[in-house]
Amino acid sequence: MSVGIAGRNGSKGEQVTAGFLNTDWTPRDLPMGATTRNVVLRTKDNAATGGALYCPEAGSETVICIMHPREFMACHYLIPDIVEAGYAAWSQWPRSVGNDLRLEHEIALYDVAASMSYLRAVGFRNVIVLGNSGGTGLYSLYVEQAALPPSERIAKTPGGRPTGLAELEMPQVDGSILVAPHPGQGALLLKCIDPSVLNENDALSTDPELDPFSTKNGYISRKDGAKYSAEFVERYRLAQHERVERLDAVAHKLIAQRMEARAKLKAGNANEYEKRMATHTPIMTVWRTDADLDCFDRSLDPSDRELGSVWGNNPFASNYGSVGFARMCSPESWLSTWSGLSSNALFKKTASALKQPTLLIEYTGDQACMPSTIRTIFNDIAAEDKHHERVKGDHHGRALAADEEAGRYLAGRLIQKWLRERFPSSA
Repeated sequence: MSVGIAGRNGSKGEQVTAGFLNTDWTPRDLPMGATTRNVVLRTKDNAATGGALYCPEAGSETVICIMHPREFMACHYLIPDIVEAGYAAWSQWPRSVGNDLRLEHEIALYDVAASMSYLRAVGFRNVIVLGNSGGTGLYSLYVEQAALPPSERIAKTPGGRPTGLAELEMPQVDGSILVAPHPGQGALLLKCIDPSVLNENDALSTDPELDPFSTKNGYISRKDGAKYSAEFVERYRLAQHERVERLDAVAHKLIAQRMEARAKLKAGNANEYEKRMATHTPIMTVWRTDADLDCFDRSLDPSDRELGSVWGNNPFASNYGSVGFARMCSPESWLSTWSGLSSNALFKKTASALKQPTLLIEYTGDQACMPSTIRTIFNDIAAEDKHHERVKGDHHGRALAADEEAGRYLAGRLIQKWLRERFPSSA
């Protein structure tokens, strides 16, 4: 079975790799003799989830888990490296692949817990979580909640829904690997949401004083990017915070209206409109969420990144288009996942629980998470045994130039080395 993408060469890399030719984008196979088992799981709240278990021919007592709260990760590019080193890999898909419309991170922990219980039950002694990009927030929240006495776990989601986490079996993990991590989806959005939106019901409404694409404010062109003043950056960041506050207020109001209608329905005094409202889940459409100033002005938090964001190098298309972060949410998913003010899945809230050995791999050309954010993430990790490696590549570990080795391959070798040093009995 083929997993991941792109070929590799066997050259050794330095801490920041450079200078290798690699343009092979064919799939990489698992090592000879490796096996794959597809597993369907039922969570404690009776939802369906599942994953693929990849095992080396000789077996392993250590498994590395890869999961994203809304992405299908069965073909993750690091799986061949993990199995090649003599370890098992578990790639899990969430209950709603490709859709975060109803994603509440507290409820997504049920999916993670189901897999952790399964992996322990089939005999894995060491379970390592690998949080890549948005997987970091989910796994870090799980590690934090699993370490708490059940009575101290989060009782309600930010939207007010009971979590039931106090009754959930949550096996603890033995180590963490963070690859191109960001500080949580809400914290990520807090930096890239466009605060110049004047009216949430009018996607084109714009405050010219906050428009990041106005030449008056420092924007030059798609080719040349921007040069923003420190005063504009400060105003912009404050306005981003204020827009998220307003969206939080909208979400809370929508939830309150529905809950009031449900209370009247239960009491038997709801009118026809309230009966409908009691069963209706409104949808928030959040436009223009790809406007991080760092993506246009590379003098801000300098790095190897190219102009543009993970969504593309045309800021008008990515910011005003239909595809983007948090584009469609329920009020509950906005508060739990995308609000940088209300979400529990923010790394600054969970980092103190990461006491297990931890490896952090930073891609130096990452357009989603800038160097200063990575430094904060690393400094906040509570583990005494923690290690930070910098690898040349973009957010997905692809090469930044045609004559360079893709960073994902050096990342794979660094993970192999880290695992062998800390869990040698499995190799």
